[in-house]
Amino acid sequence: MAEEAYIYAVARIRSQEQRLLNGPFMEQLLAAPDEAGCLRLLAERGWESPDGTTEAMLEAESQKTWQLMSELVKDPSVFDVFRYAADYHNLKAAVKQLGREDKLPGVFRTDGTVPPETIAQAVGEMDYSILPERMRESARLAADTFLQTHDGQLTDCIVDKAALEAIRAAGEATHEELLELYAELTVVTADIKTAVRAQRTGKDRNFLLRSLAACRTLDIALLADAAQEGFDAVCAYLDKTEYADAVPELKKSPAAFERWCDNVMMRAIRPQIHNPFGLGPLAAFILARENEIRTVRMILAGKRNKLSADSIRERVRETYV
Repeated sequence: MAEEAYIYAVARIRSQEQRLLNGPFMEQLLAAPDEAGCLRLLAERGWESPDGTTEAMLEAESQKTWQLMSELVKDPSVFDVFRYAADYHNLKAAVKQLGREDKLPGVFRTDGTVPPETIAQAVGEMDYSILPERMRESARLAADTFLQTHDGQLTDCIVDKAALEAIRAAGEATHEELLELYAELTVVTADIKTAVRAQRTGKDRNFLLRSLAACRTLDIALLADAAQEGFDAVCAYLDKTEYADAVPELKKSPAAFERWCDNVMMRAIRPQIHNPFGLGPLAAFILARENEIRTVRMILAGKRNKLSADSIRERVRETYV
C-alpha cells in the first residue's frame, strides 16, 4: 500500500478511535444495576443486537471492525494472523460433531478466514483438499484421532497447537513488528497456560511436547521439564525469562493471569496511538476492538450471574484509550 493510502487509513482509524470504550465507560458499566442497564448504556454507544441477543450484539461489533478493515486496505489478508483463531475454533467444532445426528447450533464463529461451512464440509466428507494448505494435515489428524479415540482433549491439543503454529508463521511473514509481537505473545501465553494446566492435571512430558508450540522467547523443552516438577518449578523457570511479571499473577489465579496477558498486549500496542502511518495503528485498532468486546462480554456475564462490581472489576482489562 502506498504511504498516502496508509496516511488516509490511519486518519480514518483516528476518527474511529474516538468511539472506543474507555476506562470511565467501563466503570459506568460496572456501576449499572444489572445486565439490562449495561445494554442500555451500550445501545447509547451504538452497540445493538440484530436479533436481540447479547452474543449477536458482540458478533455484530466484531463484524464492524472487519468491514472497516476491508474498506481501508486492498488486501485484508495481512491481518489474517488475528483471524486464524476463529478458523481453528471452527475446526475443533466440526471435528467434535463427527458422528452426531443432532448438530449443535451456534458453535461456529464467523470471523475467520475460511467459511465455517467449508470447514464443516471438509471434515464431514474427509475432503481436506478444500481447506487452506496450512489446515489440511491438522484437520486430518484431528478427525482421525477423534474417530479412533473419542478423546476430545487430545483432539483439542492437536488443533490448538496447529493454530498457534499458524499464528506464529503468519505474524513472522508480515515483517511488521506489532504483528510479530502479537503472534509471539499469543504463543507464549498459550504455552504457559498449557504448562500450568498440564502440571495440575498430572499430564506427562510427551503430552506437553505434543501440546506446546515453539516460540522465540520461551524454551518449551525447559517449560515442559518444569511442569513435570511442579507449579513452583514453572514459576522458577518463568522468573528467568522476560515474563517474570506473569509469576505473581499466575500465583493469584488463572483469571488474574488471563488479565495480565491481555493487559501486556494493550500496553504494547498503545504507542501506536501516536504513529501517523503504516499498518501498526490499524493492527492496534483491531486488537483494541477485540479487547473491548472481550471486556464487555465479561462484564455482561458477571451482571447476568449477579456478581459484585468489585468481583467483576478484578477481571476487567485495561483499555486502549
